[in-house]
Amino acid sequence: MTLCHKKEKYCIFAHLLFQIVTNIDMEKVIDENKQGASLELASVQGNSKKLFIESYGCQMNFSDSEIVASILQKEGFNTTSRLEDADLVLVNTCSIRDKAEQTVRKRLEKYNAVKRQNPKMKVGVLGCMAERLKSKFLEEEKIVDLVVGPDAYKDLPNLIAEVEEGRNAVNVILSKDETYGDIAPVRLNSNGVSALVSITRGCDNMCTFCVVPFTRGRERSRDPKSIIDEINDLAQRGFKEVTLLGQNVDSFLWYGGGMKKDFAKASDLQKATAVDFAALLELCAKAHPKMRFRFSTSNPQDMSLDVIKTMAKYDNICNYIHLPVQSGSNTILKAMNRQHTREEYFELIDNIKTQLPDCTISHDIICGFPTETEEDHKDTLSLMEYVKYSFGYMFSYSERPGTLAERKMEDNVPEEIKKRRLCEVVELQQKHSLYRSQEFLNQVTEVLIEKTSKKSDAEWSGRNPQNTTVVFPKENYKVGDFVMVKIEDCTSATLKGKAIGYSKNM
Repeated sequence: MTLCHKKEKYCIFAHLLFQIVTNIDMEKVIDENKQGASLELASVQGNSKKLFIESYGCQMNFSDSEIVASILQKEGFNTTSRLEDADLVLVNTCSIRDKAEQTVRKRLEKYNAVKRQNPKMKVGVLGCMAERLKSKFLEEEKIVDLVVGPDAYKDLPNLIAEVEEGRNAVNVILSKDETYGDIAPVRLNSNGVSALVSITRGCDNMCTFCVVPFTRGRERSRDPKSIIDEINDLAQRGFKEVTLLGQNVDSFLWYGGGMKKDFAKASDLQKATAVDFAALLELCAKAHPKMRFRFSTSNPQDMSLDVIKTMAKYDNICNYIHLPVQSGSNTILKAMNRQHTREEYFELIDNIKTQLPDCTISHDIICGFPTETEEDHKDTLSLMEYVKYSFGYMFSYSERPGTLAERKMEDNVPEEIKKRRLCEVVELQQKHSLYRSQEFLNQVTEVLIEKTSKKSDAEWSGRNPQNTTVVFPKENYKVGDFVMVKIEDCTSATLKGKAIGYSKNM
């Protein structure tokens, strides 16, 4: 094996490893550690049917699975972690990359093997793959009994009834107003500390590489009152941190209901009383001063100064922003239909650093988008050098069926070049992640304890406001405590230290 081949192999491995060990708290980012985890909650007495549900893809899918479990719990289903025991098997799917879809198809093969032993078991596909493939799924995957898109989960009881009567069932109708704001999600496999609260659905941005507008529809926002009510409930149950979730949270705009694109037609009263994302953040922060608030994901063109100023105003809004850039080249940004330029992105970064000097920033970057040249790639590397991101989520371009890029652009960057460019991006990000971690050395940072460390039963693991994982000796502290930790050592992904006492949040 040549040195070049060895390096390429190492870089691909490094890329995968980096995705696994880095803090992942973004709606669009796939957490490799959570993929396919079956979800289980306490049984309800009297429920006789068993539901096996597992999720793939983004945090939005995991949040949606909690909504589905809540709906079906009222229909007589208790969850189970044993596939073989299930009356109904549901898989919540992702279409962001071909690899994600192939993972789901392989999982369906496993379901099929079990179904041969238990012919009465029904199988359903939820989420983005369901929306993209629609009834075609029933033809391609003979095992599938029902196909349900992201906006049709309230119809599940009717669809299941159809299946039980021997008919296949499909509902992939995208809604103009569905937000599931009236459904209290169950908290599946929760640590009892951190929870996801969905505030928006859909996306209007139409980036040429992205399937989300086609699988999740147009942007609409949830009633702020229902959001605060859900957070109030979480606080009463002892949760200490909430992540506000959406395809593009910065686009949050509540004016009484409906799609964001129709805001121009709203009445004067609706416009005067509308709540945007900055106002929602303030409502949350003021309602629960001792609860942490995070959010994801942000699009650069929608991130306003008001949001940044609100973050600076309240200590309980975490100083962390996921700000996907995708490319550092204006040429590629235009081809992607991103609504920002390289220069505008720099200006936004500068504004964030001025208002929030200790704010960490993470990115999404796609390598090898159609027409990308070496100069375009160098522009991406130079942008990374300017920002020095704390975390990064990096992918080689994967053409997705139905997207504008697939229909109008030739996927003309050879795979070996994509891999090499990805390798260079990953290596640079690892360097910057270590640099940002080292900035915490000898500093004291607040940590919310979430769980026992994976590497040592004698240590706690949690995150600081900047979303960096911190591990430290357990001593007498417990899960859910806010603890001040002095940082003594670090890796590119983890801070290590010693607790010096409770934070003012306790």
